[in-house]
Amino acid sequence: MLKPLVLVVEDDRPVRNFITLTLETQEYRYKSAENGREAIMTSLSCKPDVIILDLGLPDIDGVDIIKKTRTWSNVPIIVVSSRSEDADKIEALDAGADDYLTKPFSIDELLARLRVALRRLRFMKNPGPDRTTFINGGLKIDYAAGCVYVNGNEVYLSPIEYKLLCLMSRNVGKVLTHNYFLKEIWQNALPSDASSLRVHIAMLRKKIETPLGQELIQTHTGIGYRMLRISDDEKVNGAQGGET
Repeated sequence: MLKPLVLVVEDDRPVRNFITLTLETQEYRYKSAENGREAIMTSLSCKPDVIILDLGLPDIDGVDIIKKTRTWSNVPIIVVSSRSEDADKIEALDAGADDYLTKPFSIDELLARLRVALRRLRFMKNPGPDRTTFINGGLKIDYAAGCVYVNGNEVYLSPIEYKLLCLMSRNVGKVLTHNYFLKEIWQNALPSDASSLRVHIAMLRKKIETPLGQELIQTHTGIGYRMLRISDDEKVNGAQGGET
């Protein structure tokens, strides 16, 4: 079986070589591009399994590349950028990126993000024989019946909590921004409703995570939330406590 193909889009040669050398030592296949135009052409011709993308490219802004890519592909996109402001992260994630890693970064962290992206890709390609059911460790969602079970016991959720859980389950492994939740759940509600989102997430965690005895919903402070695959071996850095 062929190893996953990773497209590395980075104009800084030392950083690009560092990433590609790491991929090579981990036996990933890879292609590289040093500008946006080359990235788009390579993506269309080679159809990579994952894209590692710098935002500050010399010809096309990385956010525009994300938007263009999303018109033809759902390939996981991991942003690796020196832009560290929350607004930059939110813009990239809202444009369609799956994850965001700020420079400087550790190679172990990058590889962890890559493994999460590849698991998400496998789930998207092979969701299982029964598409009406989602299973993640001790969590089971029966979409057809509108029921949720934790460790075999039915859990009663409010309509908003159920919508939030389903939205995250259908995007497992992907960071979803506050704006995305507001758009999908509250239909472009006012920004003040972000406080309502935090309250509902806190209640959802209490009902799901407490009986599971482990973290399922990961907080990215100031950005949004991600549902973790319970089978994942490693924690994905980037989430911070202090906010639900």
